[in-house]
Amino acid sequence: MSFDGISFSAFDHRCMATALKLASRGLYTTHPNPRVGCVIARNEQIAGRGWHVKAGAAHAEINALADAGENASGATAYVTLEPCSHSGKTPPCVDALIKAKIARVVCALEDPNPEVSGSGINRLQRAGIKVQSGLLSTQAEELNAGFLKRMRQGRPWVRIKLAQSMDGHIALSDGSSAWISGTEARADVQRWRARSDAILTGIGTVLADDPSLNVRTDQQGGGENARQPLRVIADSHWRTPPDARLLGLGGKVLIAGLDQGGIPKALAQSRAECMVLPACAGRVNLELLLQELGQRGINEVQVEAGATFCGALVHQGLADEVLIYQAPVLLGGGCVSPFAMPRLDNMEDRVHLKWVDSRRIGNDLRLRLKPVYGAGADRS
Repeated sequence: MSFDGISFSAFDHRCMATALKLASRGLYTTHPNPRVGCVIARNEQIAGRGWHVKAGAAHAEINALADAGENASGATAYVTLEPCSHSGKTPPCVDALIKAKIARVVCALEDPNPEVSGSGINRLQRAGIKVQSGLLSTQAEELNAGFLKRMRQGRPWVRIKLAQSMDGHIALSDGSSAWISGTEARADVQRWRARSDAILTGIGTVLADDPSLNVRTDQQGGGENARQPLRVIADSHWRTPPDARLLGLGGKVLIAGLDQGGIPKALAQSRAECMVLPACAGRVNLELLLQELGQRGINEVQVEAGATFCGALVHQGLADEVLIYQAPVLLGGGCVSPFAMPRLDNMEDRVHLKWVDSRRIGNDLRLRLKPVYGAGADRS
């Protein structure tokens, strides 16, 4: 899609940066919708601000227009995602922008949602509104990586979380791993859980650790009424104990297994939903599981699992991000490494990781990296 005279001023950048900051206020609440912010400005003065708070509530543009009032006429609307042009739980935002006599719309990204996908921009242009796109698009992509991945590929953004020692181990030889990272790092994990729509693990972790995998209500993004992510267990042979801790907590649980011998009666009668999926190398087909989660409106999946499960995701090219909390401790020899993958005979086949961010969290170092698959990998 072409746009005439794309040129962004310093003020344009400031307004879009403000819109992105507003959008981030919905980090924990907008599921399954994207996080969107909007700023209305006129004569290089901000007249209105708004953001999407939660699904079913007014969109960012509507809130910003209400804040701007009559000052919206002839103004510029800075939106972090292309305004919607379809009716869902709320009316189309493009109609409100046109009615308010907005003169110009700057959006960070075009919306890949098939129900929008350029139609919002087209309708604005047909109404005589100047539209420009691409301002701070990288930051906008980062904010809504899960929603955008689901719209483009039909499956959610997959983030693997792990804690490891300085010598690269996640557990002792007997599987003991509590606690490698410190208190501050574990609190930070709660914030990443809170922004996720699902927490995914394997049966090995359930049997070894009996985890809760929920969002602690005393952490940021939570509160007493915190939305609990869907907890998903890949359990090929239905070995999840009916008295597993995560089955006794609030929130929904999904167990994915194979159609081999049927679902045990105790699990079938538990509060968990049991879903049968095809096999891949004798285990649950992870790609189909992710596609199923995408169809359910899941944008972000946080994986908290063992080396075999995490290795399978990376080996199959299904992991989008790796979040590592590296603690200043040494576990020594004979311990468990983070990713169990087939042995490489050629260095050309190694998996490359792209640096995203690194920072201190308490006494630990948090590393964010993105796997680079195929021809796009850096071979230097």
